[in-house]
Amino acid sequence: MFKVVGGQVGCGKCRAMPLAVLVLASHVHAQSVVHSSGFTNRVNLLSGDSTILDAKERRKDLPCTVTPGKPELGFDLKFHVGYDVSIPMKDLNGGEDLLTMVFRVTPESHPDDPVYLTQRIGVPKIDPKASGDALLSGSFVVGEGKYQVDWLMRDRAERVCSDYWTSAATLSNKERAVKLAVTPAAVEELDSEPFRTEPPVARDPNVGLNVKVLVNFAPQRFLASSMQPLDTAALVSILRNISREPRIRKFTLVAFNMQEQRVVYRQEQADQIDFPKLGESLNSVKLGTVHVSQLEQKHSDCEFLSQLISSEMAHDHPDAVVFAGPKVMMETGVPSDLVKSLSEDVSYPVFYMNYNLTPNEVPWRDAIGNVVKRLRGYEYTISQPHELWNAWTDIMSHIVTLKQTRTSTSPVATR
Repeated sequence: MFKVVGGQVGCGKCRAMPLAVLVLASHVHAQSVVHSSGFTNRVNLLSGDSTILDAKERRKDLPCTVTPGKPELGFDLKFHVGYDVSIPMKDLNGGEDLLTMVFRVTPESHPDDPVYLTQRIGVPKIDPKASGDALLSGSFVVGEGKYQVDWLMRDRAERVCSDYWTSAATLSNKERAVKLAVTPAAVEELDSEPFRTEPPVARDPNVGLNVKVLVNFAPQRFLASSMQPLDTAALVSILRNISREPRIRKFTLVAFNMQEQRVVYRQEQADQIDFPKLGESLNSVKLGTVHVSQLEQKHSDCEFLSQLISSEMAHDHPDAVVFAGPKVMMETGVPSDLVKSLSEDVSYPVFYMNYNLTPNEVPWRDAIGNVVKRLRGYEYTISQPHELWNAWTDIMSHIVTLKQTRTSTSPVATR
């Protein structure tokens, strides 16, 4: 990310803006690992870069200020270590430039196994009258542990800014039960592809659960015109957490969007969730627009949700149904007679993982939550990463216990 804070940016339409943001999506080169521990101690770096990193000096040939962030546990159950770099706009003038970052992350417990990462950021031509600071943000992923970070950035003129700091990634008391998705002392580049393929999981043949998951891929704020990266990452992380459960043998996934009132993607009875295809399907979602048929039909949102719940729950008999997503607030709820009919037919447990970053803003139960409650199901508010872990642990406990109870009391088992 590259943006301008304070001052103005000379870029045509945004010239008159007092505070402008300049995002260089086409200029940012993905972060990559130069060297990962376990291969060789020889790293292909420029000799000058190695000398600067080893010296642990704060150089300002290229004026910049580095602000390290505290490691934070993400919904992907990995620690994210972020940092911000600010550079005066006047020091970036002079035509297009290329900023190259190189940093070395060394686990305290494995001092002989550093990991090197590099990232390049293209800087467009900047108006000479531009003022203020340019802000660059970066991050990488680590497991639990302490780390030494040695960092430098240079431009095409070989001006260098360098810094160093220590970072400690530790689980809080609330997070102690969480099983992280990255091993201690591990260092990884930030995953830039949220819908990458999930590695195969060895399924437990002795349990073999069949679970249906219905996910509302929608932003926290219903009328938002786009999905925020954090929202997408959180919902995908909920799905990944479910997909990694070895006791589930078959998945049925239904991804829908309440704003467009349509099912976006469906996958039936699969051994694992197809994340790349899910990602492709979600590209078709056009938020911020309302179809004319929705305007003509009063309470079309209620009808869509009612039909979705009825069609997905009335005839199937999985071991559990799990709803996930942000709150769905509607003027009218799902009809009582439909819920009553479902309660007579549904013999499996129902769960709702309500992704809600600001639960105090909308504390009351939403349309899906009301249905789940009337079906004697369980609702969990997911505001922080550890709540995702705790919720899924509790959900699996309920599913497995009920499955065992059914098996032990079935006519075949009691003969």
